Amino acid sequence: MNIVDFYRGQAPDDRGRTLEQIWSWDDDRLEAVHDYIQELFPLPEPSRFSSRAPLLTAADMAAFRADPALRSHMMQSFRRMLSFYGLVYVEDAPLVRKAAHFSRRAENWLAFGDHNHLRITRIIRSLRYCGLDAPAHAFFTCLESLKKEYGRQIGDDAVAYWKDAATLDPLNAAGLTAGAE
Repeated sequence: MNIVDFYRGQAPDDRGRTLEQIWSWDDDRLEAVHDYIQELFPLPEPSRFSSRAPLLTAADMAAFRADPALRSHMMQSFRRMLSFYGLVYVEDAPLVRKAAHFSRRAENWLAFGDHNHLRITRIIRSLRYCGLDAPAHAFFTCLESLKKEYGRQIGDDAVAYWKDAATLDPLNAAGLTAGAE
């Protein structure tokens, strides 16, 4: 699967799903299906959970960093997942905060060891690789606040992974340099 074509709406994923179709899924489907997160938020290393997951290449990263339309589509994916978690992105701040439906949605993921914590790590890392640093940092800052508020419902190890993802140097981590194409 070519992740750039998928994000441009020019090709479905390897299961025939389009980006717009995934965006339209309800929260129950987003919870029940486990192989879409790798499509929405690709990484340069293989997924431990889906051998079919696309790999984010250096060329893909460069395309996302250079193309505002690709970043806009990734932001739509990010906003959809934030809504799934009961959160919202405020662009002009930038910050992530609780949405009106937070308490209802938090019941689904705000639990020690929940699989959504792995999804969150992937989201933050992918945003960073694709040049969306401000949203990634805003998400992490919100998660740190949630950890303070909800304590044991979020493990220290999850916060450590999120912090690593938020502070990662994406160009060095991908073996690129700032001037490389």
